[in-house]
Parts: sequence; C-alpha cells; structure tokens
Amino acid sequence: MDTFCKLSGLDPLWDWNRTWYTANPDLTQCFQNTVLVWVPCVYLWLLAPLYCLHLYCHDNGRIRISCLCTAKMVLGFLLASFGFVEFFYILLERSQEIQQHMVFLLSPIVRSMTVILALFIIQLERIRGCRSSVFLFLFWVLAVVCSLVPLRAKIQLALDEGIGSDIVRYLAFFSYFTLQLAQLFLCCFADQRPAGKAVTEKNPCPVKDASFLSKILFWWFTGLVVKGYRTPLEADDLWTLREEDTSDKIISDLEKEWTTECAKIQKQEKALASGVALGGKLPDQAQILRKLQKEQSSGFFLLRTLARKFGPYFLTGTLCIVFHDAFMFAIPQVLSLLLGFMRDDDAPLWKGYFYATLMFLLSCLQSLFNHQYMYTCFTVGMRVKTAVMGLVYRKSLVINSSARRTCTVGEIVNLVSADTQKLMDFVVYFNAVWLAPIEIALCLFFLWQHLGPSALAGIATVILIFPLNGYIAKKRSKLQEVQMKFMDGRIRLMNEILSGIKILKFYAWEKAFLEQVLGYREKELKALKKSQILYSISFASFNSSSFLIAFAMFGVYVTIDDRNVLDAQKVFVSMALINILKTPLSQLPFAMSTTMQAIVSLKRLGKYLCSEELKVDNVTKAAHSLDGEDVAIDNGTFSWSAEGPPCLKRINVSVPRGSLVAVVGHVGSGKSSLLSAMLGETEKRSGSVTVKGSMAYVPQQAWIQNATVQDNVVFGQEKLKTWYQCVLEACALLPDLDILPAGDATEIGEKGLNLSGGQKQRVSLARAVYRRADVYLLDDPLSAVDAHVGQHIFDKVIGPKGVLRDKTRILVTHGTSFLPQADLILVLVDGEITESGSYQELLSHHGAFADFIHTFANSERKESAIQRAGSRRSNARLSMVDFMPFSRDLSQEQLIGGDSTNTNLQNMEPVTETDQEQVPEDLGKLTEVDKARTGRVRLDMYMEYFKTIGTALIVPIVLMYAFQQGASLTYNYWLSLWADDPIVNGTQLDTDLKLAVFGALGLAQGIAIFSTTVAISVCGIIASRHLHMELLNNVLHSPMSFFECTPSGNLLNRFAKEIDAIDCMIPDGLRMMLGYVFKLLEVCIIVMMATPFAAVFILPLAFLYAFVQSFYVATSCQLRRLEAVSRSPIYTHFNETVQGASVIRAFREEHRFILQANKRVDFNQTSYFPRFVATRWLAVNLEFVGNGVVLAAAILSVMGKHTLSPGIVGLAVSHSLQVTGILSWIVRSWTDVENNIVSVERVKEYADTAKEAAWTVEGSSLPEAWPQKATIEFQNYGLQYRKGLDLALKGITLHIHEREKVGIVGRTGAGKSSLALGIFRILEAAKGKIFVDGVDLADIGLHDLRSRITIIPQDPVLFSGSLRMNLDPFDNYTDEEVWSSLELAHLKNFVSNLPNKLSHECSEGGENLSLGQRQLVCLARALLRKTKILVLDEATAAVDLETDTLIQSTIRTQFEDCTVLTIAHRLNTIMDYTRVIVMDKGLISETDSPANLIAQRGQFYRMCREAGLV
Repeated sequence: MDTFCKLSGLDPLWDWNRTWYTANPDLTQCFQNTVLVWVPCVYLWLLAPLYCLHLYCHDNGRIRISCLCTAKMVLGFLLASFGFVEFFYILLERSQEIQQHMVFLLSPIVRSMTVILALFIIQLERIRGCRSSVFLFLFWVLAVVCSLVPLRAKIQLALDEGIGSDIVRYLAFFSYFTLQLAQLFLCCFADQRPAGKAVTEKNPCPVKDASFLSKILFWWFTGLVVKGYRTPLEADDLWTLREEDTSDKIISDLEKEWTTECAKIQKQEKALASGVALGGKLPDQAQILRKLQKEQSSGFFLLRTLARKFGPYFLTGTLCIVFHDAFMFAIPQVLSLLLGFMRDDDAPLWKGYFYATLMFLLSCLQSLFNHQYMYTCFTVGMRVKTAVMGLVYRKSLVINSSARRTCTVGEIVNLVSADTQKLMDFVVYFNAVWLAPIEIALCLFFLWQHLGPSALAGIATVILIFPLNGYIAKKRSKLQEVQMKFMDGRIRLMNEILSGIKILKFYAWEKAFLEQVLGYREKELKALKKSQILYSISFASFNSSSFLIAFAMFGVYVTIDDRNVLDAQKVFVSMALINILKTPLSQLPFAMSTTMQAIVSLKRLGKYLCSEELKVDNVTKAAHSLDGEDVAIDNGTFSWSAEGPPCLKRINVSVPRGSLVAVVGHVGSGKSSLLSAMLGETEKRSGSVTVKGSMAYVPQQAWIQNATVQDNVVFGQEKLKTWYQCVLEACALLPDLDILPAGDATEIGEKGLNLSGGQKQRVSLARAVYRRADVYLLDDPLSAVDAHVGQHIFDKVIGPKGVLRDKTRILVTHGTSFLPQADLILVLVDGEITESGSYQELLSHHGAFADFIHTFANSERKESAIQRAGSRRSNARLSMVDFMPFSRDLSQEQLIGGDSTNTNLQNMEPVTETDQEQVPEDLGKLTEVDKARTGRVRLDMYMEYFKTIGTALIVPIVLMYAFQQGASLTYNYWLSLWADDPIVNGTQLDTDLKLAVFGALGLAQGIAIFSTTVAISVCGIIASRHLHMELLNNVLHSPMSFFECTPSGNLLNRFAKEIDAIDCMIPDGLRMMLGYVFKLLEVCIIVMMATPFAAVFILPLAFLYAFVQSFYVATSCQLRRLEAVSRSPIYTHFNETVQGASVIRAFREEHRFILQANKRVDFNQTSYFPRFVATRWLAVNLEFVGNGVVLAAAILSVMGKHTLSPGIVGLAVSHSLQVTGILSWIVRSWTDVENNIVSVERVKEYADTAKEAAWTVEGSSLPEAWPQKATIEFQNYGLQYRKGLDLALKGITLHIHEREKVGIVGRTGAGKSSLALGIFRILEAAKGKIFVDGVDLADIGLHDLRSRITIIPQDPVLFSGSLRMNLDPFDNYTDEEVWSSLELAHLKNFVSNLPNKLSHECSEGGENLSLGQRQLVCLARALLRKTKILVLDEATAAVDLETDTLIQSTIRTQFEDCTVLTIAHRLNTIMDYTRVIVMDKGLISETDSPANLIAQRGQFYRMCREAGLV
C-alpha cells in the first residue's frame, strides 16, 4: 500500500508521529484516500451476495415506487455521477502523468460503482417488500463516518489557505458529503406497505411501519406513551397483535410438533411396559422411579418442542447480548487510558476529550444492544406463554376422566397462570446461565492484568460466595415447591368455597372454611418467610461482593510486596471491573433459581400435557343410516381408569334407530356411566361400542355457560328463528323468558347461578334439542323439574309424539310414569344389565323390576289421555311448580346486576330467518365486568399499604438504608484518598491501617444490607397477611347477591395473582427502589465533590428524568391494569371449559371453544406486549440521557486536569458509569411498585362492597336451646332483591305452629324460595318481621340464626376433603353420632365398604360420589344437626323412587317433632302435610290442609289435577 501511495506522490499509509504523538492529530493523505474510501465499499461488496440471498428467501410482496424511494434513487445517481465526473476530470487534466494519480483515479470509480450497487439493492428491497434496510443504513453510517476525517482536513486547509485556492474541489467534496448525509437521513425512514397488503386491522401495531432506527430506539412506541399521558388508556387504544404473536399462528405450528413428541413418549412407555410384562410386576420403588422419569422426560420434550419453535428468534437476541458484553468490557479499558492521561502531565488535551467521547459512544452502544436483547427475550416469553396456554387448554378438552381426577380446576388454572410466568422468566434469564461464567472469567482476566496474581484472591472470594449461594438457591427452590403446594391447596379450596358459597351461608360454615384457608395461608407464608431470609443472606453477600473482592485483592496486593502501590488507575479500573463482575454474580444465582423453577414448571406442564387422553377408539363412529341400530355395545366392560375396578360389566345393548330407551336402577348402579361409555368418556376394557350419526348430551347436572340464554341454547349454531321458537316452546322455556328483563338476551350467571335447577336443566335440554342430532343421551333431565312440567317435556320432546320422536333417545330416569311409553327398558344393578325389554315384558317376568314398579309407582301412574288434556289446559302455566334453588328466580324483580358491560367475548353467530329485535345492551346483564381503574395510583393506596406495616418499622428501615449508603460512600472516598497518597521511596505509608478502615466500613455496609433486606421482607409478609385476611373476610361477609354478579374468575384472580404480587413483587420493588435511590444520592454527591460544576448538568438531567418518568409511569400503570383485567376472563373461560368438557366433546364444539380461548388470550396479550415495550422505550431513552452524565463527568475532569487529582477523577468517572443503570432501575422499580400496588387497590376493592349483617351479635341473650318450639311467624313481611325493584314478597302475614309440616307450592317467580331466603336472612326484610319462638330474627347474628335451622338444598354440594369434614366441619359431633346419621340417611353400608370409611377423600365438588349419594350426604348433614326447623328445597330431585321413599320416611320419622317447610317438588310428597301454602306473585293465595284445599277446588286443586293426583 505504501508503494501504491508513493506512486501518487503521497506519504506512507500510517505515521504515528502525525496521528498520535502530536497536539494536532491527523491521518495521512494515503490513509484518507485509500482505507477511508474503500472500507464502506468493501463492506457492501462482501456482504451484498449474502444479503441478496436473504432477500430472495423472504418475499413480503412488491412495494410501489414511492417519493422516498425516488428521492433515494435521485440522490444515489447524483452521488455516482460525482465519482464519474471526478474520474474523467482527473483523466483529462492529468492524462500525461496518469501513473502518478492512480490513487485519485481509482477511489472515485470504486466509490461510484459501490453507490450503483447500493441503488441496485434499493430496487431489490423494493421488489421483495423490505421497507427499512439495516444493511444500507450501516453502509451510509460507515460512509459518513469515513468522510468525517477528510471533512475536518478540508475545513482546516480552507481556514489555513483560504477557499479560493481550489474552489471546485472544495465544493465537490462538501456537496458529496451533504448528499451522503441526506442518504443516511432518508435511510432513517420506512417505505410504504407492499401492494396488496393493505391494513386490515382496526389499530395495527406501528412497529410494522417503523424504520430500523425507530425500532432500535423504540421511537415507534412514543405515540402510545403520549396518548397514555394525556388521557388514561383504554382497551380500544391498544394495537392489534402482530400476526406472528397471535395464538392461531403460534399454536397451529406448535401443536403438530408436540403431537409427534407425545408419540415418542408413548412409544417409550410402551417399550418399558412390554419389558415389565416380560419380567413380572415392578417393585414399588421402581414404579415411583419410572413415574419420576416419565415426568422429567415429558418436561424435557416440552422444552425441546418450544426451543425448536422459538429458538431461532431467541438466538438473534443472544447475538445482541454478546455485542453488549464486548462494549461493556471495552469501557474499563478506556477508563484506564483516561486515568493514565490524567497522570501524564505532558499528554495533549485532545486525547482526554477523545477518551471521554469514546466512553460515551461505547456506553450508548452497550445500551442499544442490551435493550434489543431484552425486547427479543420478552417477545419470545410472550409467545411461549401463548403457546403453553393454548396447549393446556386443548389438552383439557381431551384429557380422560382418570387423569382429570388427579388435577383439580384450581391446579389447571395454576398451570396457565403461575407456571407460564415461570417459563417467561426463564426465557429472560436463561442466557445468564452460560454467559455469566464467561463474563466472570473475563473480569478476572482483566483484573489479573492490573493486579497480577493478587486477582486470584478475588477468584477465591468468588469461589467462596458461589457454593453458599448455590446452596441457598437449592433450598429456596425446595421452599418454593412447598409454597406452591400450599398455594395450590389454598386456591383449590377458594375455588370450592366460591362454587359452594350458598351452602356455606346456609349452614353458617364460613368460619370453618376461613380457618382452613388461613391454615394453608400460614403454611404458605412460613415457607415464604424462610425463603426470604435465605434470600437476604444471598442478597447481602452479593451486594457486598464488590467490596469483598476489592478488599481481598487490594489486601493481598499491598501485603505481599511493599513495592506494590495502589494508584488511581489500578484502584478505579479494578473497581469498574468489579462493578461489571457484580452483574453476572447477581444474575447467576437468580438465573439458576429461575431455571430450577422453570424445570419444576416444565415437569408439571409436561406431566399434564402427557397425561392420558380419551381414546378415539373407545367409540366407533359411523355414518348415519336410515335403518339398523344407532347405538350398539357388544360385550362391553368399562372402567373410569385403566387400573381401577370396572364400573360396567358384560354390557350388551342394541338400540334400533328412532327408538326410546329408558335406563333405570338404584343410586350408584351405573346409569350415568352407561351414557359416559356411549360418549367414549370411560376406559373401554373389552368389547365394542358403535354409534351412528351425531350425538347430543344432556348431563345429570346441567352445565350452563356464563352467556345469554340464547347463546346457551343455540350453542354456536346458526339461529333459525322458527326452529328456535319451537325448541323453547317444547322445553317449556317461553313462560320463563316472559319474566326475564331482556328475554332470551338475559345473561345467565356463572354456572347458572341465577337460574333454578329446573330452568338450568331445561336450558341444557333445549341446547340438545336445538342441535337436531341423530342420537340423544339424556341423563335424568326430568328430575329437576316438577311432575307436570316433566310430563309436558316428555310429551313435547322425548316421548313418542315429541319433537325428537324420529331420533334415537336413551333416557336415564327415576320417573316410572314414562316407562310404559319406552320401546326398551334397561335395568342396571351394580354395573350390570340384569333385565331388558319393554315395560309389559319386564312386568310379566315378575323380577326385580316388577316388584320395584308395584311398590313405588302406584302414586305416580296415570293415563296418558288425562295427561294430554291437563297439559293442554295448563299451557299458559307451564312453569307453575318448577321450583327454585336458593339463589334466585331469574325474574325482573330479582335480577342482580348493574349498568356494567359483560366480560365475555361472545361468539355471535349470523341470524337467519329473522329480524332480530334490538335489546338495550345493559338489560339482562348480570355479571360485573372486572373493570380497570384509570389514572395514576392514588397516594392513599400507598398509605394503606404502609399503614398495614406500621410506622414503627418503616422509619428504622429508611435510617438503615441511609447508614448502608453512608458506609458505601465513606469506603469509596477512603479508596480515592488512598489512591492519591504520595509514594515515598516506591511505597505508600500505613497500608495496614488503611486496609483495616476499608474493611471495617465494608463490613458495616454488608450487615446493614442484610438487616434492611430481612426487614423489608418481614414487613411485606406482615402486609400481605393482613391484606389477604381482609380480602378473605370481605369476600366471606359479602351477601349472595355479590357472588351472583361477580365471576369467580375475578375473585380467584385476586386470591392468586394479586396476593402473589403483594407477597413477593411489592417488597422486591421497594427493596430495589430504596437501594437505588440511596445509591443515586451517593453517586451525585461523589460527582459533585469531584467537579462541583457537574451540578449544572445533573440538575437539568434530573428534570428530564422526572419528565420522562411521569410520561412512562402513567402509561405503564394503565397497561398493567388493562392486562390484569383481561387476564380474569381467560381463567373464567378455562374454569368453565374444564367443567363442561364432556358436553363440549359430545356436541363436537371443541374447535369453537378453542377459538374463544385464543381470542381471550390474544386480548390479554394486546395489553401485555405494549407493557414490556414501554419498559424498553423508557430504558433506551433514559440511558442515552444518563450516558450524558458520563460524558459530563469525563469532559469536566479533562478540563480540570491541572486542579484535580487522579483519585478523585477515578472515583467520579467510575461512579458516573453506574448512573445510567441506577436511573433506569429506579424508574423501573418505582414502576414495578406502582404497577403492583394496583394489586393492593384491587384487593381493597371489596372492602367497600355491601356486607351481610354481623355473624354473631355481642351480648346476645339467645338461649342455648333456641328454637325449642320452632314456631315461625311472619308479620306483614316484605322482601325485595334490590332497592328500587318491586317487592318479591308483599306483606306476608303467616303463623306456622310447633311441629307443623308445611308444603309451599306455586309457579316460578311466585316467591316460594323468597320465603326461605327470608328465614335464613340470605336477603334482609324490606318491611315487616319474622319471629321464631318469639325472637325477632333481625336482632340476632346470622350464624346464631343459620346454625339453629337446617336446609337440605336442591344442589347437593360437597367439598374436597374427608367425608367426615363434609358432614361436620367444626368437629362438633362424635363418630357415633356421625355413623348414626349416615345409617338414617341409608349411607352406612356404602361408607363402611369404603377403604378409608369416614376419612374417604371426596374429590372436588364430590365428583367421586354419584349425584344421589351426594343428596344423601346432604340429608345426613341435616340429621346430624337435628335442628327444630328443617327446610327442604326440591331435595328429592336427583334420586330414584326407592331412595326418594326412604328419604321421605326418614324425614317423617326423624323430624317428627320438628317444624318442616318443604318447597314441594312432587305434590304427592306433601299430600300428608298438615298445611299447604300456595304462593302467587309474592302473596299467599291459599293456605289450608291439602284435603281442604282440594275441596275448595282452587289453585291447588288445579295443580293436583294436572299432576294426576285427583
């Protein structure tokens, strides 16, 4: 190159004396005309082929020629032409001596050819749809940077010689430079969208339209921040998700991969199983080992699947973090050069400015790469969350019953809330696991360069710190598992409490369950407390690590040799390196613990995702045919689990097309199991099941969605108005719709909370009928409705003349009146079909069935002709005796709700054959939407939080922080004094004393750190215990109306996610914020001590920070709230789906539900995505400003070179390097606190809702034995469901005598249930009073009242726990009394045959007992309490006739001396009562003995006639 330059008469390529060792540096002419010209050209020519290949592989559509593209092309042609003009100019001017001008001739032509290549790439990018080019942006940056040196040289020359000497060349160069700058400027903008890719979304994400520069600086986000600052953000302001982030896109690809992985796991299983089969049975230990192995491998397979899908994008982030590290390690080297410059008196000033600027640039690049990495990680984390949620949801639709029983709804919800969060954390911190050790090694290598072998002392310290923290991480991981276990238990229990809240209130059991929840909570907090103390040790050792390493290294360095001197360069470069070392040291244990937690979560998820699914071959599906058999079971044996005992044996069933099959048998004989076998829900051990055509299923317990009545009936199908009306009429729903505020657009509460049992069952039946399926499986749908409504439904729907007459119907029933009309009757005994045939055939056999019929059916049998006549007459009053559970009749007076909008994203289907009537939007709404508050968090929320901790603890904590930072400042200042200590005879004096003072100050700081960390953790636990207790009390003291209009998902969200945030996030945020605020004060003091003039820079920067922070916090808090609010519907939907999975499968609606789940997850991610981008936007912008502090400190130090000592400069600059990190951490931790304090706000929300009356009244003089006589008196009693509504009971005056048996009858909405609700004070009196034994019920505590009267409710609710706990949660009774009540409830034989007897664990909701058995358990509860007043509500709904008779006789004998109120279900059960009360429109229309009322021929007579009793 030198030879080449010499030819053109130029000096050599490089000359140190001219470039470095001079007061006025410059590059040689040769270097300027060759290297600086060729570097950008070489970059473009070398990488262009690869870039073109990349463009070829990624076609995003063609972009039309835009103004931007035209401008780039015009500027490009101008730039190219400059080169050619220069080339020809030299060629013509210097043609004789061309050899001497080769450099000047070659450079312009190379430059022009490169610009032409750039123009070609611009066009290629346009054709392939690339809107913003990183590749060309970097080229123009290189070109401009390389032109800066010649530009400076030209300006200097012009100043020295004047511009006139060669005006053409000057103008040419300046024009060329301006054009390059213009090209660089244009490269900062993105081109328009490709043709044909118009914006279809309502509010597209601006990142798609952002240029490369906008993307790396996150400027595209600024619009949302400004909008959030002006007005609180709402859901409509958020952008739609990018296509690559949507559930549909992510899960469709992932599901295929996961299916193949699952197949591999099953293959392994089979191989192991076949090996075991050969070698006999495995011992228990080996089985446990195999189970663990399976869990681990399933977790590993899940990780591998996720890595394949998201790995490539994640690796781009990893590349960014590698660049970040390179810049991070360059900074201390530049600091070393700066301090060397400060020590050298002869060094020219330009070097100081050069080092200061270089440090600033490196800091900026470090920030950029770091935040690109974080953005990538959070994006991957978000996609992983979507993927895992999608997989878990899809799995919950296909999991089989035995696997389903091992995990409750609460645990499944925990998988999608807690475990997905752990995986997201893992994505963010995973790279630290391998990168941190490399960073530590590099730090120690550079330290060795400065301090020699003494650096080994630092290594020794690190080695000592590591095992301690490894041990702590391991212990904390175990404690976390323990804590998660208790949290799972607590959430599961809360889920059950919320599901069975009505029972808890009726039985006054809230205290017992409150104690249970608090028991779990205390164990959870105990584990958390231990974990936090361990964390404090870890935290203190890490925060003191920089001191410990420095102390060890400097101590060894000065003691091994007197000649070893600590100067500013050694001390502060080492301290800068040690500060770098702190990051990997603090990240590593956190990364390891996050990885451990993620492994636990992966195992849990893997185990669930690999659990057994329903086998497709359980049922053979065939096409529908016009004749032959629709359902056939050939020698079938079925069980609920592969290992469990068979629930059905030797089943042979053949159901001809269009026939009606009745299945009868006692409670627990396997009737529901038979239908489950036909649905494919059970495990098929042997035989075959064939079903032809589509199926519809009505479960025994109606599953109702939290949606409108119409949505529940139509269930995703198109609405056909005439058929829809026909279905509603047949299912006797029209009279109910007339009294609903919004007709069929009225929203039904969660789990059908606000419908009666009969209404729920009829909606469930209507859903099946509307489907027009080929085969109908009806699991006792008529039990929950009154006899005459049942008869109507049988005639109009199920029977030979009903709308389903041509369909195949399999009906499980306890009603004998329908049996004569069945084509085939199957009699089940203990899971076997003992008899089958028509009604007459079975009677003629004189078998068990005949005895059963003769004994129990006499009272029910009636002629169908009378029935038909009666039903015609009663059409207008169909729902007359369709009785309510104790929630509410869903009638106008009783609808709970408010002007709220619904949380559901309902799937609206097109409506044909109809012009749909418009219904006001809020009419008929029931559930309260989980609303997001707006604006900044109010100051009183912080005050509330700190008040729960107490001032006595807060003040000492702040003082301890001040002491901690004071110690840190002192030891740092001490170091700078030591570094400036003069060197006498090659040594420094009193090194031992200096070292001892340094050590004492550092130790004091370490102790203070540990104390503050423990104190804050303890304060956090005190606050969270108090807040959880308050929340629990508030919820349990709320009236029933509160639970009907608050979805359980919202409440569970409070108890899970929000309480978790209060447990961990708020104390962590406060700890970080306080730590960094005090650290910042220390840095500011140090920088201003060194250069007081820095205050001029620091103050405006502080204002700028405050300005940016206020913008950010307003937006961030609102995004956090929106995200929290959009999370609840996901869990509510999950909950609903898991409970209704069998119905969803039977109707083949899985796809629609998956789409709904996707929609909800995506809706949640639309607020999560801007939330983490907001943090990146803040950090990038803040760190650029913060890097200004570094520049200010460095430049001011250079300017004050002659007055400042190297020690103080080293102290100021090395501390200023920490400012960017500190400032962004302050804002981030402050935002975390503000974001999470929203949890306190949300938990506190329920403090202001309406509450019930007191549970107990202080100083109440209620006698122990009250009520003794059990007389009940209503005095002008009125009741309303909500203020402003009509009275549901209007001035009832009634006297019920001692030991009287009273039946209450009346049509739906007549006020029967309201009477009972009034007695239990579930609703308070609007006027009048109720007296029991002369005591006004309004004057006594709710628990005193409810524990002295008993109800047998319609829906038998059991809780997970022992059978004994379900009967007697307070342990008030002896085992003998419990067994006695079980015997009287006809359960003794069943319970004594259970392996654990009274300790038998009931599963969630009592699902491992049949519905009839659950009803008998409720009877046993009543028998155990044996109170003087008993209320029965449709208590015989779900049992067969035999059990019904047993229950009735038990009630007659055992409650003979009690007052009994029965809300009658079958009129024949109350015919022998002393009195019947007939209710109508909230008034008593008739009351007398049954015989007298029949004689009066009034309303009761008509009802009896319709029921065939007269």
